[in-house]
Amino acid sequence: MAKLSDSITILKGVGPAKAKQFANLNIFTLRDLICHFPRGYEDRTKLVPIEKLEVDVPACFKAMVMNTPRTSHIRKGLDITKVQVADHTARLTLTFFNSKFVSDQLQYGREYIFYGAVSGDFIGFNMTNPAFESLDSQPVTTRRVLPIYPLTAGLNNGSVLRAVRQALAICDPPAEIIPEEVRQKYGILPAERAYYAIHEPASMAEAELAKKRLIFEEFFVFSAGLSLMRAARAEKRTAPYTNFEMRPFYASLPFTLTGAQQRAVEEILNDFRRGAPMNRLIQGDVGSGKTMVAAAAAYCAAGNHKQTALMAPTEILAEQHFASLNKIFEPLGITVALLTGSMTVKQKRIVRERIASGEVQVAVGTHALLTDATQFQDLGLVVADEQHRFGVAQRAKLSAKGDDPHLLVMSATPIPRTLALLMYGDLEVSILDELPPGREAVDTFLVGESYRPRINAFIRKQVAEGHQCFVVCPAVEENEELGIKAATVWADTLQQTVFPDLRIALLHGQMKGAEKEAAMASFARGEADVMVATTVIEVGVDVPNATLMVIEDADRFGLSQLHQLRGRVGRGKAKSYCILTSHNRNTETLQRLKALCKTTDGFKIAEEDLKLRGPGDFFGSRQSGLPAFRVADLSFDMATLKDAQQASADWIDAHGTSDTPEAAALRERIGELFQRAEGTMN
Repeated sequence: MAKLSDSITILKGVGPAKAKQFANLNIFTLRDLICHFPRGYEDRTKLVPIEKLEVDVPACFKAMVMNTPRTSHIRKGLDITKVQVADHTARLTLTFFNSKFVSDQLQYGREYIFYGAVSGDFIGFNMTNPAFESLDSQPVTTRRVLPIYPLTAGLNNGSVLRAVRQALAICDPPAEIIPEEVRQKYGILPAERAYYAIHEPASMAEAELAKKRLIFEEFFVFSAGLSLMRAARAEKRTAPYTNFEMRPFYASLPFTLTGAQQRAVEEILNDFRRGAPMNRLIQGDVGSGKTMVAAAAAYCAAGNHKQTALMAPTEILAEQHFASLNKIFEPLGITVALLTGSMTVKQKRIVRERIASGEVQVAVGTHALLTDATQFQDLGLVVADEQHRFGVAQRAKLSAKGDDPHLLVMSATPIPRTLALLMYGDLEVSILDELPPGREAVDTFLVGESYRPRINAFIRKQVAEGHQCFVVCPAVEENEELGIKAATVWADTLQQTVFPDLRIALLHGQMKGAEKEAAMASFARGEADVMVATTVIEVGVDVPNATLMVIEDADRFGLSQLHQLRGRVGRGKAKSYCILTSHNRNTETLQRLKALCKTTDGFKIAEEDLKLRGPGDFFGSRQSGLPAFRVADLSFDMATLKDAQQASADWIDAHGTSDTPEAAALRERIGELFQRAEGTMN
């Protein structure tokens, strides 16, 4: 028997060239191959009479070849072979492109099984390039449920299927990791049957059962992994803080913290007392005052002779944090320094020397804080802003610069509890669900294109009053098929024909990092009246002077994303507005957008979004913060996620340290998952 860790090159027909193609799918070992699951299935089990075939609906039918196939050479590189087939109900013409072998394989007077979709209309029906085989062929590609795999250049579905069959024939599938009592309670197939059935299902129902098992397994492994991470962290010890005199900090603030902020600060101080490293997420809506909570934590750390590192995803955000923290801390005798990639070599060296000597108590920066050149004298607290921009590896690297420092993560993305458990399951969560006093809600309106003159007049009115406006488009460049506004074209239109007397700026994701930062900094300084942008401003700089957000083709965005964009305005003292435009008349779409107009509660919006669209909307593809699941789809599998989370929590509590083969296999799989997820998972 072969081992799961063996290379796929031991399989017949998989030489160096084929192995290279499989490598493009991250398939190197037999385990990788067996865990390369189908993306879907074609049900080829039912035979349909020709007269019952439906246009554009793939189906299997049995028919006799009624003439000798004829091949015509149309031009260089194009041959067409036509043949007529019939059953007792009707005739059908089959057309094959560049398939001369058809002439040899389809013999006049013999019956075959065909699989394909008819096309045509009242003039006549046709079928192009159907799959076919004789009634006695083995192995069959018709009269079965055929798995359809994700592919890459040079690899067809047949090649993958043949390789998978071989792998399953020469080695055992991955070991069972779900205990029998859990399988029975939740109706889960045993591992061996599931791994065979996902690739070779006897029916669509069996394929669904196998898929359910593998989805449950992924969630079970991930949830169990988070439980073990929490348990391991609980065993770590660190010297408890002893100085909790916070009155000078509170007295220095020009405002009183909200009840939610005070509650979060108390939770952090309790973590500092415990003598174990804190791992806490501050989850708050846009403008809920997360930075002030982080400032209180940094003040307490400084009072206990510990340094704080605050890492932001962009230089402009780092500069903003530096400015606001320096304003608070300088009068309190706490030194704050900024470290970013764009500083000169000399500037960086000086700041790093000050951090290493302990002179700097709060270091604010970007990824420059992660480099080996940056050393701390005694790092006690790590604050990561906008968590979904940082992977677990970066978080660990910054934490490694101290002796198990406390970790505080700030996220402005309100996430429903189920998803928060998945994304941040290894963190304690503090929620800021109040806006600071004086912050007015942003009035939101949904309008159609007929309101364009009024929108333009309102933009002009805001600018005339000395304010600035954002205009967000769903695309960077024009796409006639989609018919949606593109930032580059719309910025040009506004500048040339609508507002020739105003200063229009442009910001989109295809610009270089330095260009984006410069454009945003310029707008923040008031050097443009209107910023036309894509969602790149979703996590952006504070522009208190911006009072209007116009979101074009709002139906192209998810509710949570629209809420994040809306949070870019309403940060100053002036009344602020958000206008959503949409051509879409779909009732469900309009209901979704109207829900945003009715509430500014990010958590309610997130729950609504989860119900309507699934969780994919909360995060962009590369910053999802979610593990790279092979088969689970969070848009559809939330019920299974809840079951698996409950099952893994119960099982870990009861058997987490047991030495059963299942427990050992589970621990091994957890290690593999977290290793594979490094860089994509938070």
